[in-house]
Amino acid sequence: MLQGKKILLGVSGSIAAYKAATLIRLLVKEGAQVKVVMTAAACDFITPLTLSTLSKNEVLVALTNDQSWNNHVTLGRWADVMLIAPASANTIAKMAQGLCDNLLQAVYLSATCPVLFAPAMDEDMWHHPATRHNIEKLLSYGHRQLPVESGELASGLFGEGRMAEPENIIAFLRQYFNTPQTNIPLQQPLKGKLALVTAGPTVEPIDPVRFISNHSSGKMGIAIADALAAAGATVKLVLGPTRYAPADPSVETIHITTAAEMFNSCIANYPMSDIVVMAAAVADYRPKTVVDKKIKKGNEDMTLELEKTHDILRTLGNNKGQDQLLVGFSLETNNEKEYALKKLKDKNLDLVVLNSLKDEGAGFNHDTNKVTLFDRDGKETALPLKSKQEVAKDIVSAIIELQHENK
Repeated sequence: MLQGKKILLGVSGSIAAYKAATLIRLLVKEGAQVKVVMTAAACDFITPLTLSTLSKNEVLVALTNDQSWNNHVTLGRWADVMLIAPASANTIAKMAQGLCDNLLQAVYLSATCPVLFAPAMDEDMWHHPATRHNIEKLLSYGHRQLPVESGELASGLFGEGRMAEPENIIAFLRQYFNTPQTNIPLQQPLKGKLALVTAGPTVEPIDPVRFISNHSSGKMGIAIADALAAAGATVKLVLGPTRYAPADPSVETIHITTAAEMFNSCIANYPMSDIVVMAAAVADYRPKTVVDKKIKKGNEDMTLELEKTHDILRTLGNNKGQDQLLVGFSLETNNEKEYALKKLKDKNLDLVVLNSLKDEGAGFNHDTNKVTLFDRDGKETALPLKSKQEVAKDIVSAIIELQHENK
């Protein structure tokens, strides 16, 4: 698929620059021609000599050398595609603002070919509003972003922001060049569909200081929102209190706090939604009375009277249209399959995703998950432990399959 393709690889200053060696080797093995432009900062992580040896072409770093200047215009016109991998937060910001203080930026601004970029940074940088804004700008220019991956980061933390693995970049490029209209996003079977997703916890106040909540981070629902957007859907995400946010800037996020606020948002957006995925951990009960001043500690026990919240999933199931597809989650600690199937039937779902807290690495606050899918026709699909991004893709694949069956 990549035989004879001309790939201009831009390497910016990130620890992920070491992956460029493997990426170039795989590109050459696929039959592609590869030329490399590096920033000076990238040279601190991997040498131009290494990448020159692997690409079989001189690697360029500066606008000029001892004899001449490096023609950035020619480079930008030579390639079938310019791929910036890794694209650091700094380089992404420069691209978004049109800054031109190094050869890589000069080539980028001169490029007449399509531009793809593979972000690489730590999780907090990845989720920072400035980075989200810059990526949204690049997407508005018609550039394509390769999905980031989750795992161990250079900081020692685990989370989103890892550059896509070289093998995954190769797969992305194969698919890219196999798409007749490369300016149209790839594999978008849900294009034209409206999707509503809920994620995260709800917070139910007791007084101005205290509240009832749960351990949900929102990661799974956010990953599903991103996967639906990648499949072409227009996505609205009703998100409870969490520090995480969608990676895809096209996802419209509605921030809520309480179960009542989530209920109201879902009811307002449900009628026009084709696909609804209820991944949030919504409180089943809330304090019957919310005190407007901090409750002072007394000498006796305190009794807190609770009342049931709206059953959002049941309400949506009871009002589901013929062409709507409704997905629920079932987080269980015992009799898992029995309870999941009961929820599937009682709440008129098309698909239920079973989580068991007995499975190591699954459930709240993990970057991984292990789920079993049950659809309305009795099909059971048990998935192994995977990253939540990969699980989200599996869930979206099941949704697409159900969509096809509805036609």
